[in-house]
Amino acid sequence: MLDKSKPYCMMVLRLGPAKGHPDFRNIVWEHGRRNFQLRAEGKLCIVCPVRDETDVAGFGIFATDLEETKRIMEDDPGVRAGIFTYDVHPCISFPGDALG
Repeated sequence: MLDKSKPYCMMVLRLGPAKGHPDFRNIVWEHGRRNFQLRAEGKLCIVCPVRDETDVAGFGIFATDLEETKRIMEDDPGVRAGIFTYDVHPCISFPGDALG
């Protein structure tokens, strides 16, 4: 089964130092709009906002390599504003894996 695996990148999004930014709502809205565009382009497979009281804001699974995923995240409006920080980890998935 491992020979049929496919590479992805898992991104963990965390609240950043500017989480109290005065334009927080608008920047986060633009961040979400951009996520839908990345999904339409086939670059962002899964988006999962996290709903607890930790600093983890969400995670995503990208169908891009590590360097492209980092470039995508560095251009994120929330990251640029300091509202979010992120970590990226290369990972694999197997045929048939899906949310359902």
